[in-house]
Amino acid sequence: MSPLSGERAGDDRAGDDRAGDVVAAVDIGTNSVRLLAARPTADGGMEPLDRQLRITRLGAGVDRTGQLDPAAVDRTIAALADYHDRWVALGAMRVRITATSAVRDASNAGQFRDAVVATTGVAPEVLSGDQEAALAFDGAVSGLGDVEGPVVVLDIGGGSTELVRGTDHVLASTSRQLGSVRLTERHLHDDPPSPSQVQAARATVAEQMEEVARLVAPQPGDVLVGTAGTVTTLAAVHLGLGEWRDGAVHGVRLSAATVADLALRLCAMPTAERVSRLRVEPGRADVIAAGALILDGVLDRFGFAEVVVSETDILDGIARSLY
Repeated sequence: MSPLSGERAGDDRAGDDRAGDVVAAVDIGTNSVRLLAARPTADGGMEPLDRQLRITRLGAGVDRTGQLDPAAVDRTIAALADYHDRWVALGAMRVRITATSAVRDASNAGQFRDAVVATTGVAPEVLSGDQEAALAFDGAVSGLGDVEGPVVVLDIGGGSTELVRGTDHVLASTSRQLGSVRLTERHLHDDPPSPSQVQAARATVAEQMEEVARLVAPQPGDVLVGTAGTVTTLAAVHLGLGEWRDGAVHGVRLSAATVADLALRLCAMPTAERVSRLRVEPGRADVIAAGALILDGVLDRFGFAEVVVSETDILDGIARSLY
């Protein structure tokens, strides 16, 4: 059996006779690169075999320079080489690699694409904002079967933020040039940021939310579901988790008051203290305050009482698209 056209998993296979069912999804984000290897189940679900995350900050400086930094590219390619070895060992026969905001915005994206192909044999897809939103929606709602009614999925990335409203299908979506890395680089220059910097960041978020109101129009009664690293990290901080455990924050509900308090605390705290006291991952600690401001801005603008945390997200959506 060979992989799907244009997707090469490798020549070696694990001994498992079910190996042909294994799929591998890779999400190349602005702040992190993630792998999910999984096997479809008979009930239409998915059995995760391996999840990995490496913070490479591929999007460092892209908002200012319009180019991917060579050192960031090297870090990302090194992660992809390790992921390639892992999906080959698991016998993955269908592989999909996607790239999002940082690569969309970079003038040297073609060189990065060539390096990914040379390393993995798989051509990365640069997702449009609409494609990114749809995959995030599918991944998030697939893991929260008990949520009823219209859902607004919020995916706060490093370079962009997607908001998608839907039921069993997408009704409206938007991708905004607003992410934790981008907002930090634009406004939160000090450590910790000054009150005027925080105010400027909040103003940027509020401006973007007016476009969300026009394009997505969240309604009273909608359920807000938050995905990706900012939201799961805030949930972990709220729960006081000393170390990450898969499933520990899935389905947790953070009230608007809790998020507002977290945003204030994080903005007042130096990065080193976020790591030492709150156990925020070092590669995320310097941008988590910006992410909290984005989440706080969404809750405030649309009057959501809470956000439901989903550990399944765009990466799961990418994997699901392969079967």
